[in-house]
Amino acid sequence: MTITTSSSKAQNRELAVWFQKIKDGTIKLPRFQRFEAWDRGRIKSFFNTIIYNLPVGITLLLEVGDREKFISRSLTTAPETESRVAEHLLDGQQRLTVFWRLMHNNYEYETYFIYIPEFDKVDDSIESDEVFVYCQPRWMRKERKYPLWADNPKECFRRGLLPTNLLQPSDISSKIEDWITQATQHLKPVSGSEDFEREFEEWFEVKKQLSARITHFREVVTHFNLPFLALPTSTPKETALRVFINMNTNSKPLSLYDIIVAEVESVHGESLHQLQEHLEARCPLLSHYGGTSQVLLATSALLQNKLPNERGMIEMDKTVMVERWDVLERGISQMTSFLNSQGIYDQQRLPTNAVLSIIAALYSIIPDSGDARGSAETLLMKYLWSSFFTDRYENAAATRAFADYRALNSVLLGEKKDSGEPYAESDVPVLDRDENPLPTIQSLVTAGWPKKQTILGRGILAVTTYLGAYDFADGRPLTPENVGTREYHHIFPDALLQEAGLGSFLALNCALISGRTNRDIGRKDPLKYLKERYAWSDESIVHQRLNSHLIPIEELAHGGYEDEELGDTEKSEKIQSDFRAFLHKRAALVSRAIDALTQGKQITASEIV
Repeated sequence: MTITTSSSKAQNRELAVWFQKIKDGTIKLPRFQRFEAWDRGRIKSFFNTIIYNLPVGITLLLEVGDREKFISRSLTTAPETESRVAEHLLDGQQRLTVFWRLMHNNYEYETYFIYIPEFDKVDDSIESDEVFVYCQPRWMRKERKYPLWADNPKECFRRGLLPTNLLQPSDISSKIEDWITQATQHLKPVSGSEDFEREFEEWFEVKKQLSARITHFREVVTHFNLPFLALPTSTPKETALRVFINMNTNSKPLSLYDIIVAEVESVHGESLHQLQEHLEARCPLLSHYGGTSQVLLATSALLQNKLPNERGMIEMDKTVMVERWDVLERGISQMTSFLNSQGIYDQQRLPTNAVLSIIAALYSIIPDSGDARGSAETLLMKYLWSSFFTDRYENAAATRAFADYRALNSVLLGEKKDSGEPYAESDVPVLDRDENPLPTIQSLVTAGWPKKQTILGRGILAVTTYLGAYDFADGRPLTPENVGTREYHHIFPDALLQEAGLGSFLALNCALISGRTNRDIGRKDPLKYLKERYAWSDESIVHQRLNSHLIPIEELAHGGYEDEELGDTEKSEKIQSDFRAFLHKRAALVSRAIDALTQGKQITASEIV
């Protein structure tokens, strides 16, 4: 890094100049810059600072010279031009993007205004004595943007609201005049009116005051100073990149992904954003499992034999990551297909995300077909389900996952240990039943509600999704397309269990089905309620749909809780006894399925029940 003996001095630049440079395309963003990140609160706060002419922080530029050091892109919604780029914006993107977009008022779901209290003539509207930036949320309905008044000058003016695009520091005098005319047209007196002269003077005075207010704020915006520091054209590329990484944007540090995006751009001239877009297009299912960036960085770290955590992602060679991108894409694509084959369709039902990068990285050495692939995927099944039903990833998941990955990798490659013996499945920690035993019946009985982020609770639910989790109403199996519409249903009604003083939010009392859950089941017997609600016509339908959830029908059918001859104590004891029997029987069925799945066996509900 080049060391200089003199420090840079901030230079002044009015917003009108910034506006023109963005419009002309002479100032752009290095492509590695993150995208828009400010919410409505920050947008309003920043523009309030401008209209009250308060100071803001320094913006950082890199002077470009004859050739751009980084591939660049325009600010969001700014025009693409053929102008020669003179400056790269290293810090200040959020502020200048907000400024540009407010000057065009082109946010999709918000419209911004300056609120002027003396113009507000609508009762029960904003009710403030202060001038401030106001945000009106917008929404689409039948191809029209609501509320309609936000695009109507008259209705805006009646509420004391001036659109921020009227303050644009360019020649828009005709647009301003048109807006003022439309905003005040309803006040213009009718020719021939008895008091026409007085009414005309009042109308003219309102227009004059409105014009004066707009002019005032336009002057404030035009001449507002947004100072900057500029790195000279002689600044080495790596120095500019390091300065960018070390700086914070509005007190919000860059994420690890932002930093790696910048490093990839620097060392390889590739856009990680574009590579990620290509990956997501090739593998659309990946988005179902949460953040794409985390999976691709963790997988890339593993492929370089690094820990799948922040440390490993920082240490990995970014050039190697790009050069092996096709391997990365193939692994992640195969991983999502494998998870789908196991009935794991999305992040909300995934017991632990530690498995994602492990499986994706292992696919880099698994062939596309043949006996070797079948054998490898059997091993992956053992790994996947063992990770769901042991305590292996409850703590220090990255370190333990890395140890499992290295052992699995050695098994798949047929490598030998120092002793000369080949690596075996017993060398994989998560598959070692002495070190990582499977859950007991009691631990299954007490496992928490799977909607929460508990590995065991979600693991129990995952067994039923693997078996199809047929819907109670239409009999359709769970699929990637309908999983998002499913709901977490209490098999023994919550209201019924509450009467007996029992908690209902247990994994074994949950079934993932479609339709709104009836919250007012009351004392109805579970099986009777289900038959009434879903109009089951014969026993075969009952067995098919309940068996796919490993719901023991006999224990569900005891019932009799609506019997009026039962006293409160007797009824509570019966509910407790029946519910306990149901939980233990279902736990036994789930345990049987767990034993099979962790051995890499493909199972059906009928085999288990």
